[in-house]
Amino acid sequence: MIVWRVTGRYVEACNCEAICPCRSIGGRRRSRAQYQLCQFAIAWTVDQGHFGDIELAGLNAVMAGYWDEDEPGVPWRVRLYVDQRADDAGQTALAEIFLGRAGGTPSRNYTPAIKDVYGVRPAEIAVMHERGRQQIRAGDAVLVEARTPFVSDEIVSCGIPGHDRPGEELVHEILRVDDDPLTFEFHGRCGFATTFDYRSD
Repeated sequence: MIVWRVTGRYVEACNCEAICPCRSIGGRRRSRAQYQLCQFAIAWTVDQGHFGDIELAGLNAVMAGYWDEDEPGVPWRVRLYVDQRADDAGQTALAEIFLGRAGGTPSRNYTPAIKDVYGVRPAEIAVMHERGRQQIRAGDAVLVEARTPFVSDEIVSCGIPGHDRPGEELVHEILRVDDDPLTFEFHGRCGFATTFDYRSD
């Protein structure tokens, strides 16, 4: 078994209105996505991390996809973009971790929901985590730009980074994914920013 751990910063966007009903809000359990289809882009920046002896600090991964609330089991269909600055081993490690193939935290938090992976692609990825100015870019395929934090008095958390890591709801200026069969664009919809700590144990 390969021992690994990655920690860093997380940001996402989806087509729901803020606050996304898929989140835990004030400790209340999630409800259905507002528009039947949840279409999303999410990004991780690894500030510190390794996969065995493969160093991953400074690298990014982006996932785009969707699920249909009316489909039995609500399976996800996704494409993963891995940082093209990583060598082949590093790109493979990122895919193993964030698609849940390496087990650990992602396989407990979200990856059992993934049914179809449309592919893993190296891409030029840029992720900004500055509050209120968050951005995600993955080549020409994914673009997310934040507009403003969404102010709430309640504690908000998301299952992908983990409900033990509350964060801040966002409103995004744009969420665009254009990489067939994933093609969608939304303005003024929700997002979320926090930290993550995934590990193999």
